[in-house]
Amino acid sequence: MSFEKEDTVVLHDKHSEFDGEVGTITQVVETMFGDPTYTVSFDDGQEVGISEDQLDAADEDEE
Repeated sequence: MSFEKEDTVVLHDKHSEFDGEVGTITQVVETMFGDPTYTVSFDDGQEVGISEDQLDAADEDEE
């Protein structure tokens, strides 16, 4: 599933301080291999270079 700017997502990255948190995609960048990477903003900061497999769409009640 690909995501677009302004989508609300849940980050799954055990190495991130935002693991399990809901954020909003603020930027989508395509790599030279054609794969998208995402910048996700959270209440307390942002994560850059997130791959699609680290994200799930947030349920409406999580937003």
